[in-house]
Order: sequence, then C-alpha cells, then structure tokens
Amino acid sequence: MSNSFLVYLGCSQECTFMNTCKCAALMFVKYKNMFANIFANILTFTNDCDRIRTDKQRGNMDSRTYYYARVSSKEQNLDRQIAAFKALGAQEREIITDKESGKDLNRAGYAALKNAMLRRGDTLVVKSLDRLSRNKCDIKNELQSFKDNGIRLKVIDLPTTMMELPEGQEWVFEMVNNILIEVLGTIAEQERETIRKRQAEGIEAAKQNGKKLGRPALVFPENWNSVYTSWKAGEITAKTAMEQTGTKRTSFYKLVNMTEKQQNRT
Repeated sequence: MSNSFLVYLGCSQECTFMNTCKCAALMFVKYKNMFANIFANILTFTNDCDRIRTDKQRGNMDSRTYYYARVSSKEQNLDRQIAAFKALGAQEREIITDKESGKDLNRAGYAALKNAMLRRGDTLVVKSLDRLSRNKCDIKNELQSFKDNGIRLKVIDLPTTMMELPEGQEWVFEMVNNILIEVLGTIAEQERETIRKRQAEGIEAAKQNGKKLGRPALVFPENWNSVYTSWKAGEITAKTAMEQTGTKRTSFYKLVNMTEKQQNRT
C-alpha cells in the first residue's frame, strides 16, 4: 500500500505490517457505507436478474400450444391433420378434435378449447382456416377474438403465420392478422350480397312462372265443423280431433283460432 494512500487514510508514512492492518481497518470504517451500498446494489441486480429469468421461464411454462383438428362427419378421419401436428411436436393431450360440420361454431371440442383451455399468451395451431369454420364471418370474428385475448393463431397452410420472429418484431404477426381479418370480412360481405342477390332473382323467376311462394294456405277439412263441435263440447279429446281431421297440433289450433275469430265477428 503506497505511503501517499496511507497518509490520505490518516496513517503515518512508516508502512509497517501493523500500520498496514491499521490502515485497512481505517479504510473499511471510513468507506463502510460505500461498500454497503455497492454490495446492496450487486445483490439487488442479482435478484432482479434471477426474477426476470424466473418470470421468463414461468411464462414459457405457462404459455401452452394447442392443436385443433376438425372433419365434417364421423365417417371422415383426422389422420392427415393430426400427422401434421405431430410433425410439429404436438402431444396427444394437446390435440383437440371435432367430427362435426363447420357451418357454425357449436362444437363440443372447440367450445371446450375456447372456454376452458386457451389463455392469454397461448398458441392455437390449425391445418387451415376452414377448420375453424366454413363461415367466413365466423372466421373473421374468431381471429378478432384471438387478437383481443392475446392468443396467437398459427395456420400450417399459411407459412407466414408459422414464422418465429425475434423479440420486438411481433408487429409482423399483428399485421398479418389484421390483413386476414380485413380480407375475410370483405369476402364474407361479398358472399352475403351474392346470396341475397340469388334469392331475389330466384323469387322473381318463380313469380314470373306463376309459382306461389311460402307455405300453402291452411284449408279447413271437410269434416271440420262437426269435429270442432264435438271437441268443443268435450265429447272427444284434441288428439282424437286431430286424427279425425288429419291435422297436426299446430295446424289444428290455428284452425280453432280462425274458427273462433269468425264466430266472434258474427
């Protein structure tokens, strides 16, 4: 230890072993607060690093990936979709399946997936978008729902959605998702307009051909008056009256209502 430094600490210039020990003690006393702060900062920094690392590990553990496969009937098989999932490392317990039509979202497996399994930060993988639904409007709404709830959707047939980007570039997925939502919304609206146009053209063509549209008018059976009178008097049950007039329950009571309205007018 240099003499000048010893003098600064308050020691004599004679640098004996005892003086060195004394100076070391004086230095510790003089700078103990500084040393305490340094050690405290190092400890805090270490704890922060551990916490960040633990949070990331916990986040990775909590964030799960699920796979959804669907076919339209029980006769069809899911093998092709499941094989594609397993090629990505999927486990059996992570694969949810349905053998139901995609005309709407009322499917047991999909409902369980959305309502009980998927959480913010999770990822859902499908083979193609139409596995979610055949209805473009439903697909658009589901994409928006996934976006709002922080769920990432990967579509194997759309390679852009399968990319793993560096941290900080998640905006690319946001952009792709927004484009899909807009495109599907436009397609759904066009399909609805096409359906309305075809319906209008069909109705007009039927009218020109003299066809009557809608249900046929309800006609009173020939034995209606006698059967109605017996039923009203309690001589026969409604079931028997329906059998005798050859009418179903809804038609029978409509005829009853029409009869009573006519009676009230007279």
